[in-house]
Amino acid sequence: MAFITTKLVIGMWIGRSGTLKGRSLTSPPLSSSSPARALSSLSATRRGLPKPKMSENGVVPRAKVLTIDTMNPTVKNVEYAVRGPIVARAVELEKELSEGMKKPFAEVIKANIGDAHAMGQQPITFFRQVLALCSYPELLNDSTFPEDAKSRARRILQSCGGNSMGSYSASQGIDSVRQDVARYIERRDGGVPCDPDDIYLTTGASDGIMTMLKLLVCGEGVTRTGVMISIPQYPLYSAALAELGAVQINYYLNEEKCWSLDISELQRALDEARHHCNPRALCIINPGNPTGQVQSRECIEDVIRFAAKEGLFLMADEVYQDNVYADGCQFHSFKKVLFEMGPEYSDTVELASFHSTSKCYMGECGFRGGYMEIINMDDEVKAQLTKLVSVRLCPPVPGQALMDLVVNPPQPGEPSYDNFIKERTATLSALAEKAKLTEQILNTVHGISCNPVQGAMYSFPRIIIPEKAVKEATDKGQQPDMFYCMKMLEETGICLVPGSGFGQKDGTYHFRMTILPPRDKLQILLNKVKEFHQKFTKHYS
Repeated sequence: MAFITTKLVIGMWIGRSGTLKGRSLTSPPLSSSSPARALSSLSATRRGLPKPKMSENGVVPRAKVLTIDTMNPTVKNVEYAVRGPIVARAVELEKELSEGMKKPFAEVIKANIGDAHAMGQQPITFFRQVLALCSYPELLNDSTFPEDAKSRARRILQSCGGNSMGSYSASQGIDSVRQDVARYIERRDGGVPCDPDDIYLTTGASDGIMTMLKLLVCGEGVTRTGVMISIPQYPLYSAALAELGAVQINYYLNEEKCWSLDISELQRALDEARHHCNPRALCIINPGNPTGQVQSRECIEDVIRFAAKEGLFLMADEVYQDNVYADGCQFHSFKKVLFEMGPEYSDTVELASFHSTSKCYMGECGFRGGYMEIINMDDEVKAQLTKLVSVRLCPPVPGQALMDLVVNPPQPGEPSYDNFIKERTATLSALAEKAKLTEQILNTVHGISCNPVQGAMYSFPRIIIPEKAVKEATDKGQQPDMFYCMKMLEETGICLVPGSGFGQKDGTYHFRMTILPPRDKLQILLNKVKEFHQKFTKHYS
């Protein structure tokens, strides 16, 4: 840094062209009495500066345009715990195992992320058949594929430019797919109308969420946009707000009441935030990630009334809408409840809701398919939204095709229907069984308490970390639950995400663990967690 400063003092720099910046090589020399001249007469070594490295031809290489000091500062504030240092170390351990290094475990079990197929969940046959047909249309002549898969593939291909998934689509998404999404929403919501023009196909739900936040964020200082997010939260939200330079407003879910949402807590968070920012949006994840709760209809009504009263834009992340397991729980879409509350709300409250092909029974994370529906958006803003999505040309067309299959699956009487229902039911039943197993085993461990996993794909148990361990972690500059999870990884090969990456009340510690591994592997994982916690607690007590 000192070397660069000295160059600025001298005011010149030798470039690859062989000229001095701001002065040609034939320009008159600087006055011998000038400070810059006197300073430059000393060697870099005598001035206490690092000697510049020369290239082979004796020319000083050009300084980097982009450095850690000159890059976008908001990017440096972005954190994403789901793929953070724990996961990086897990990858290293996998490599070390493959190279024959001895470890106290035979394999690394990554329970850190909701990547269903990576955890062994099988894809839905019909979806993959249609996608195969769309990718390689010559297979339409193959008699091994059922006719309903072929007809679905032909319909999708006819909607693509040149009858190929390799062509761009409209920026908002393929028209026929948006129409199918609209019909799906109408069926799901008991006949509440849905306009295909309010549907935007997206690169997974994350893309739609990020796009809406871009539209919402504005202002400076106390007028800067504030966005209310639940704590614990999915790190996409905190990362997106950091990148956009928005203000994160935390509202805490009630762990003692199965991670429920209290309107009084929303009010507290909003009132405090108004002193330093302009709260404009409220984000809800239902079913919850990482907490696995399913909101009641009454709670959703309260949230809608709160948003209407306080003038907030609602963002409903509903990607786990098919993942509901607990008795007495049911998924209610925000749009359905909004419209059933009458015109006082359905004509005024602004809502964006999101869905994805990555979760539910599909688990097709890699295809990056999704959609968002917008309600009551200002027409001029909607035009800007359409402009904004056009910049990235279009979402991946295979992801759009998969989204079409999710919202328009095989129907009764079609050749693929029975097998589709069998596979879908088996996947969701297995998840429900594993949700209960996770809760049961974790709650047998002294020092671990786990709320019922009502929905989604994760548990977020609370752990008690002994004071000695907290002190050792603090001395090492680590969060105590990061210290705990890293120890678990090194000793058992189990990769979990510390609760501090999602947010938690001060003085409490958690980890997030997916319920996706096959039952036998999940049983092994849970028993290893139990043994580790007991050993860890004994060591630090």
